[in-house]
Amino acid sequence: MLSVKNELLQTLGIVLEQLLPGSAAKAAFESPKMAAHGDLATNAAMQLAKPLKQPPRQVAESLRSALLATPAFSTWVDAVEIAGPGFINIRLKPAAKQQVVREVLAQGARYGYQTANGQRMMVEFVSANPTGPLHVGHGRQGALGDAICNLYATQGWEVCREFYYNDAGVQIQTLANSVQLRARGFKPGDPEWPEAAYNGDYIADIAADFMARKTVQSDDREFTASGDVNDLDGMRLFAVAYLRHEQDLDLKAFEVKFDNYYLESSLYTSGRVDAAVQKLREAGKTYEHDGALWLRTTEYGDDKDRVMRKGDGTYTYFVPDVAYHITKWERGFHKVVNIQGTDHHGTIARVRAGLQGLGLGIPQGFPDYVLHTMVRVMRGGQEVKISKRAGSYVTLRDLIEWTSKDAVRFFLLSRKPDTEYTFDVDLAVQKNNDNPVYYVQYAHARICSVINAWREKDGGQRSSLKDADLSLLDSPAAQALMLQLARYPEMLSAAAQDFAPHDVTFYLRELAASYHSYYDAERILVEDEALKRARLALVAATAQVLHNGLAVLGVSAPEKM
Repeated sequence: MLSVKNELLQTLGIVLEQLLPGSAAKAAFESPKMAAHGDLATNAAMQLAKPLKQPPRQVAESLRSALLATPAFSTWVDAVEIAGPGFINIRLKPAAKQQVVREVLAQGARYGYQTANGQRMMVEFVSANPTGPLHVGHGRQGALGDAICNLYATQGWEVCREFYYNDAGVQIQTLANSVQLRARGFKPGDPEWPEAAYNGDYIADIAADFMARKTVQSDDREFTASGDVNDLDGMRLFAVAYLRHEQDLDLKAFEVKFDNYYLESSLYTSGRVDAAVQKLREAGKTYEHDGALWLRTTEYGDDKDRVMRKGDGTYTYFVPDVAYHITKWERGFHKVVNIQGTDHHGTIARVRAGLQGLGLGIPQGFPDYVLHTMVRVMRGGQEVKISKRAGSYVTLRDLIEWTSKDAVRFFLLSRKPDTEYTFDVDLAVQKNNDNPVYYVQYAHARICSVINAWREKDGGQRSSLKDADLSLLDSPAAQALMLQLARYPEMLSAAAQDFAPHDVTFYLRELAASYHSYYDAERILVEDEALKRARLALVAATAQVLHNGLAVLGVSAPEKM
């Protein structure tokens, strides 16, 4: 149906151009708010009314007559109706809707994909401090980042996934001090234990392994402990490597892979932070006040100027971020998306101001940000706030072990990122229609069961369904299901543009509901061979789109449940 819709849209543009030169760009379709009003709609007549100096309904009448006279509309359209002040509703012939089945079966896993556009983008997400296991908030970031990458890949972008390791600063020193205290026999609750120290059991595990002189290996480093309780620097390096390895395991369990890891510490050792500050000073974007160096962020829309370098000579949080984003720009990523918690909201204007002040031609809105709220976890009707392993929060691996990778991904993507979300562990393990991921996966498995039964009984081959007589798919239930299949490519494009993978979860639930309704309305494995193959072609296409949509979310599409 996508090819049909594109043909009709091109025809609409030609007719609009004939009515008013220069108006072809106004050609667009939308879905009517009520299914009874038709399959496609356009308000083009209302947009042309003023420049043509004619009443909208009069323009609509002229447009309707011209459209019906075209080969495309006579081939694919049943009726063109005028409604209200000048809306035009279009009812498609069954043959137009049936085309989507052939498109899906022909394109398979590539259905919904756009051709490569030659553009590169980077998505930075998770980017956790190597000071503890990944928590549920990191899980939400992982699911969001991975799904957004997948969405943009469907739109023809070459996507790079990057993890920014915050391996410099006060928190890393606190980590080393916490491990040293554990190695000396102290524990949380002791008078010697600082309030700022890390309390989880993992700190004791790191200390024990360090004293045992073990070797740890993460994605880019290997470190052997000295076993010397006074070797604080060695403890710091060992602890960072240890926790990076632990986070690697968390990400592996979540099936999230990164193309590149970037170290915050490298920004300092390479001199990039100092160089960025110097460039801003040379550009006249800074000034000294009260012993600190300030950035003139108010020149770029911030509510007040911000401190870059404090009186003690240390840089504030956003300064290395500016240096880091210069590297993204210099690496050729002119579209960059950062997935971060809402607590980072205050740094957005500062980072963008610093980048614009450098005079590198970086645009005002660079980079894009997707901010997410934290996640509450409910289990047994009560909120779960801590993990023994982490000491103060529920870890991502806890959640996966309690439920499944699929449930965690689907659930964490099922709401807009900036809305509060409560993860119900009990719901996530239920095997009924109340569990959204089960509901969608069951629809796919149910179709696979039907197709396998056909293969076992009749020896049918899925490839043979591409030649089925689709004109037999004329029932209301079949038509509704095909319209849902046809929505998929446009849904993907809109979801990518809006950084909205939750739209994919909504769509999949609607598609699953349409399939279940169809299954209840019509028997598929009927005696009539032609009708059976037509219905099998429809449900096979439905299974393919369910599979494709779940793949965007990083969720499996099981054939048996």
